Amino acid sequence: MLTIVRHGRTEFNANGKLLGRSDPELDSVGREQAENLASRLGKVGLVISSPLKRTMETASYISDSVEPDNRWLELDYGELEGSPIKNVPADTWKKWQSDVNWAPPQGESFSELNERVTGACEELIEISKNQNVVVVTHVSPIKSVLAWVLGVGIEIAWRCHVSPASSMSIDTTSNGPILQNFNLLSEYHQ
Repeated sequence: MLTIVRHGRTEFNANGKLLGRSDPELDSVGREQAENLASRLGKVGLVISSPLKRTMETASYISDSVEPDNRWLELDYGELEGSPIKNVPADTWKKWQSDVNWAPPQGESFSELNERVTGACEELIEISKNQNVVVVTHVSPIKSVLAWVLGVGIEIAWRCHVSPASSMSIDTTSNGPILQNFNLLSEYHQ
């Protein structure tokens, strides 16, 4: 089984700011979410994580042995990094939602993110045939994984929500990857 999880909450998340490559730690709620997530997941074979503090800290609740992998980094928001989501201009949202190749100045497009995440998924789906693999990552890579497993375009990113410390499970069959669940939360989730 391949399980993809989002890190626990940070102050940036709590304050409604775009959080890409900035590197805050989990806040107290995020640490509690990570602990509950780890309890729900139980024993796993391999844990891979984006190298940022919030994902590595979440992963540390799941396993003592975590392999960092840059392919699981969050989308690079460039000049929009740290902006309150409510302050992003409407025309910027329109460009972003209508063109997967559009990127914020000095940032990354959804198509660029999708390329690196899809490669990681193809590699991990084979490994997950023989052991439970958990990847700790961010909102945009999770949306990319969802597009990959469903065989649809990354445009789906605008039509789904990913909660902090939620998980998605993907099983492997002879017909390829099968989505088992999406945005699953612990019963103690805040």
